[in-house]
Amino acid sequence: MKIIAVIPARYAATRFNGKLMQDLGGKTVIQRTYEAAKNTHLFDDVFVVTDSILIYDEIINNGGKAIMSVKKHESGSDRIAEAIENLDVAIVVNVQGDEPFINKEPLSKLLHIFRNDFDNKVDLASLMFEITAKTDIENPNNVKVVTDQNGFALYFSRSVIPYARASNVGVRYMKHIGIYAFRKEALLDFYRLPMKSLEASEKLEQLRYLEFGKRIKMIETTQGSIGIDTPEDLEKARKLV
Repeated sequence: MKIIAVIPARYAATRFNGKLMQDLGGKTVIQRTYEAAKNTHLFDDVFVVTDSILIYDEIINNGGKAIMSVKKHESGSDRIAEAIENLDVAIVVNVQGDEPFINKEPLSKLLHIFRNDFDNKVDLASLMFEITAKTDIENPNNVKVVTDQNGFALYFSRSVIPYARASNVGVRYMKHIGIYAFRKEALLDFYRLPMKSLEASEKLEQLRYLEFGKRIKMIETTQGSIGIDTPEDLEKARKLV
């Protein structure tokens, strides 16, 4: 079973334009992310897929592998699907380009799901962790997920889900971490299917999978991601480096 990691790397970003090419301790953010993915030793190969010649050259000139997007894309999944359509792979892991501090343990848990999914019940897998602070729960930038008793996603939302009509009933609020592991077939299905109303409303690509009946297995982790979305995040990351 061939497993690869693909890092979608768009140059433009609403909150922090060009963030992937910012310096982070002597290397760019995207170069550090690429090296971190390689250093997990979990993947048969690692690629950056991008719309930017600057990012493409950055990876290639530092001995890495990169693919230029041919089309314009609305989401990272679309960008990855175009890149891997003709590659001989079974599982594709989407690693966010703005998360240079990749943790190996939760990624290992994602891949373990597919190695033991002998009946092919899982189309894709992703990560979540519990949040308890009221400000975190109510923050629309924190995507929440609710699951069934077997850990399959029922819905994702920027709103507070579930709504606390009653207290003291044991509700846990789970934040979604946007790292996915896909079966290649599920990813290509996503690429070919149209955006529907739920995805368009919430601006969450994972809802397209649910709207078309795909099964998303959620894995709980105690480790949140460390992403770089703002200049302030970059300064914090520099201190970590």
